[in-house]
Amino acid sequence: MGLIQEFKNFAVKGNMVDIAVGVIIGAAFQKVIDVLVKQVMMPPLTLLTDGVNFANKQLVLREAYTKTDGSAVEQVAIGYGELITVFIDFFIIALVVFTIVKLMNSLRAKSEDEKNPAVETPKNIQLLAQMNELLEEQNRILTKNNSTK
Repeated sequence: MGLIQEFKNFAVKGNMVDIAVGVIIGAAFQKVIDVLVKQVMMPPLTLLTDGVNFANKQLVLREAYTKTDGSAVEQVAIGYGELITVFIDFFIIALVVFTIVKLMNSLRAKSEDEKNPAVETPKNIQLLAQMNELLEEQNRILTKNNSTK
């Protein structure tokens, strides 16, 4: 019975739900990033590179040939094109994620700005700001009283 209760506490009170939500949102976000990269960012890059397909680029070390006994020897090549494609995808994804994080941070900063009249400050932030003002006023009074003694 102890093991079942322990698992129940882990599942309900622990981070399992947070992890599950993070994985689900991450999977959905991956789809958004894939579409942004493949459908929005790559077409202009294809125009800039005049339709060059990097995935097929390779450095051939030995051409394929047929031996005198009729057996075939396969080509040996270093396929660097796929690496270039993956790096381009990586940099585009990094740029998109950076832009989204920067946008989210600016929105968060605007929502937490207590001086911005357009955004209603949450009650807990208002209370903390009032407490801070009261503490500052108390410190001024105490400093003033100590300096006059």
